[in-house]
Amino acid sequence: MFARQAFKCAQPFRQSFRQFTTEAPKRRSLAPVYAGIVLTGAGVGLYRYNSGIATAEAPKRESVFVGGDQGWVDLKLASVEQLSHNTKRLRFEFPDKEKVSGLQVASALLTKFKPEGAEKPVIRPYTPVNDEDEPGYLELVVKAYPNGPMSEHLHSLKVNDKVDFKGPIPKYPWEANKHNHIALIAGGTGITPMYQLARQIFKNPDDKTKVTLVFGNVTEDDILLRKELNELENTYPQRFKAFYVLDNPPKGWNGGKGYITKDLLKTVLPEPKEDNIKLFVCGPPGMYKAISGPKVSPKDQGELDGALKELGYSKEQVFKF
Repeated sequence: MFARQAFKCAQPFRQSFRQFTTEAPKRRSLAPVYAGIVLTGAGVGLYRYNSGIATAEAPKRESVFVGGDQGWVDLKLASVEQLSHNTKRLRFEFPDKEKVSGLQVASALLTKFKPEGAEKPVIRPYTPVNDEDEPGYLELVVKAYPNGPMSEHLHSLKVNDKVDFKGPIPKYPWEANKHNHIALIAGGTGITPMYQLARQIFKNPDDKTKVTLVFGNVTEDDILLRKELNELENTYPQRFKAFYVLDNPPKGWNGGKGYITKDLLKTVLPEPKEDNIKLFVCGPPGMYKAISGPKVSPKDQGELDGALKELGYSKEQVFKF
């Protein structure tokens, strides 16, 4: 499993690699139609066009989390959805339903609780999976790990229970077309910051970044956010490719079998010599050790090691969440 301190490939990776094709022809522009419309009179609103649909520019909403010296904010659990035997989607509501979280891409929030009889509270970072522009709530996808104090606590919550949050905690500042091609190498719950980044890229019609995802898990049921990832791949087949690898694949599985290996990465990642690429890594300690080497602290990425170093990537081309 990914918690092990080294990765070995149980079987060769047999999933076929599809090269990125040229960008699909753009839809026929509606600009001439709009250009022919003459807007007169006072109070004409500001409009923007996305996929040919005119929508009013929404006013900027206030944020729940503003960082700096803001203290902890307690949020009430509004709903719980069981995604698998050990994973839940938890929705926490904001007191003001018109406010947004205030998270940027990529950033996370800290969660806190104090176990009964403990001297110090447990504090863990989580990356919400809902769109940062959605007002009124945030959602966490949480997998319960044995002896994981925070994940077990979150799984024990009932509707209307509260949790302390703080943030946002900046990770990697993103702007449209910052890189030509990025690769997301994730294990288990490490998919959440990767999905946050991918979602931001594909919701922006001006961002043309290509994205490759390599996602490792123990079983097929452990693949988090698979529906959302499939939707991205079906909607943007020229720009998004996802490769799944399972420790214990079911019969008939056509994806990768075993662990994420150097041979797999060599096959599917953009080459080190490609212009303006970035590789992101997020997963358990064993994965960092095998793929990129661990980071020293949130502010110190540490040296590049593991498979990515052996494949010729530079420290500057890799970011460890």
